[in-house]
Amino acid sequence: MELKPYQQQVIADLGIFLEHIQRTKDVREAFHDFWTTHPRTSIQPFPGTAIEPYKNNIPRVPHVCVKVPTAGGKTFIACNALKPIFDAFDYDRPRVVVWLVPSITILEQTLKNLSHPEHPYRQKINVHFGNRVEVLDKAALLQGTNFNAGSVGEQLTIMVFSFDSLRARNKEDRKVFQENGNLQSFAQLVGEENDVTLGAVIKSLNPVVVVDESHNAESELSVDMLKEINPCFILDLTATPRRNSNIVSFIDALELKKESMVKLPVIVYNHHDKTDVINSALQLQRRLELQAKEEEKKGGKYIRPIVLFQAQPRTDTDNTTFERLKAKLIELNIPAEQIRIKTATMNEIKGEDLMDRRSPVRYIITVNALKEGWDCPFAYILASLADKSSAVDVEQILGRVLRQPYVMKHSFPLLNVSYVLTASSKFNETLQNIVKGLNRAGFSEKDYKCQLKVKTGLPR
Repeated sequence: MELKPYQQQVIADLGIFLEHIQRTKDVREAFHDFWTTHPRTSIQPFPGTAIEPYKNNIPRVPHVCVKVPTAGGKTFIACNALKPIFDAFDYDRPRVVVWLVPSITILEQTLKNLSHPEHPYRQKINVHFGNRVEVLDKAALLQGTNFNAGSVGEQLTIMVFSFDSLRARNKEDRKVFQENGNLQSFAQLVGEENDVTLGAVIKSLNPVVVVDESHNAESELSVDMLKEINPCFILDLTATPRRNSNIVSFIDALELKKESMVKLPVIVYNHHDKTDVINSALQLQRRLELQAKEEEKKGGKYIRPIVLFQAQPRTDTDNTTFERLKAKLIELNIPAEQIRIKTATMNEIKGEDLMDRRSPVRYIITVNALKEGWDCPFAYILASLADKSSAVDVEQILGRVLRQPYVMKHSFPLLNVSYVLTASSKFNETLQNIVKGLNRAGFSEKDYKCQLKVKTGLPR
């Protein structure tokens, strides 16, 4: 797996910024010079504009952001960014990365992908660091599993944490900052006057920090957490940078469309009631699956289109909750094995490879548990049964149906777009939520205005 042209551009931009850091030895000056002399887009950073002057969020630490729309391969970009970041500095410390993610869903996915020797992410990192790579979660670090003063000096060590696990909000997370006999090999590094805790070890290792979905880490608590890590460099990844972000590269969403990374346009159907939404979702899924089978017969890739049903939360007796929705689908002769539930308390897709031909899953019921970090290119249809008055908005999980299977254009046009089905009495407001969802995914007005369509019937 190689970088797409737009991903190469991000790495090139980062490399130019790192060159300015080496030359100036001053982050603020380097950021200013980077933009005013940029080979493609020379910009004078100015308050209130797209590129503002450098914001010194973490004093004396380069802290920059790359803006890449949803489905643009942010994680793969970060994997390719590690080597140039380490190479840019006279770095005589162990090569350590703290990789921060906002949710358990993303944590599990990131750990799985970075650890698997056959995954493109791990393969790329192995190439760059001579196959001397260790990926560890909090539990392994606390136990000292493959983590000691000797091992970190001989390899790239990637520590994957959720934001919350370093905020010490509960007893389990506080273990990061409690004395730990499993880490005594780091006593000299930490200093004899200090307790040997995992937090102290990380601070002493002066790591590179990667912040995935960094728009979730903008609070004072998050900034304090980053300071406590004592990073040497911070790289933010997001589709929607916040006001305190220092952007060094941004990708136009049209680049993703050109590279067949996303299923666009989004086709929106508004129905009279929730029953119509359910029936239309089943009908559309069958139609797409028939086309997918024809696609494969003609030499195309295997695709099994999946519907994401967005159920209502348990707030009223007549709500279409996930239990009732599953019962309704079974009543409509959908085999139970084709249905999975993914909520904050129930995860029936954990560990399942949904792109495996052996998987029977065609329907996933959620509320908003899939709003970030869950990726399955086979997800084509978002069928929302959530009223506008509920706490659930369509836009929160719209990005989950945008990723294009196999990153290629398919011969049947209906397999190149994504679908949203609703039954909202306030459709214009729902439509605005869909627009907001595209904005959250990194798409601007020019990217969706001509592509977003409102129709009353299903494709023929």
